[in-house]
Amino acid sequence: MLRRLVLALSSLSMLAAGLNDGASAQGLFGAPPPKASSGDDPSPPAAAAPESKPAEPAPVAPVLPGSPTAVVKPFYERLGLELDPSQRKNFIDPAKTVLDKSDALRASGQGECLDPNMALDNADYDKLAIDRSLRTIEAVNGDEAKVVVAFVVEGHQHRLEWKLKKVGGAWKVSDILSVTGEWALSQYQCE
Repeated sequence: MLRRLVLALSSLSMLAAGLNDGASAQGLFGAPPPKASSGDDPSPPAAAAPESKPAEPAPVAPVLPGSPTAVVKPFYERLGLELDPSQRKNFIDPAKTVLDKSDALRASGQGECLDPNMALDNADYDKLAIDRSLRTIEAVNGDEAKVVVAFVVEGHQHRLEWKLKKVGGAWKVSDILSVTGEWALSQYQCE
């Protein structure tokens, strides 16, 4: 038991330190997608490594109740949950404002503003593939947190960063960013 605790704490401290650097977070989840570039490395790309058998995925750590990951997890259990007005209690600005404006646009009959697959990075919904490959890493810094979510659908890696803030003792989502698709919920104009 003590060994597990030491391993968990050492992993957590490495992740907390490493998630402040986007390149470190990308390294945790494999190579960045082809169109993403950190812009930090001026050297030419290295030759492709020979194909090898993929390593066994790391065991999934339990999600602690009330943690930032516990707030994010339901959005991967029920497709489109982020668009459900009953879930606004889990959001704060700027995300809440965009979601509220999307609701108003939909109610006016003028159409949809947001994709119902936002939590899936607008990928095709394949619950089995997502459940099998879904990995999360959480980093907390005071009253702010990031939950990086990675999964694979049809051979394509997807990474999203959920930004959260602690408000009144509870974690609330302030924004969702797609590392893979290069979009952010806060940048949508639903008017």
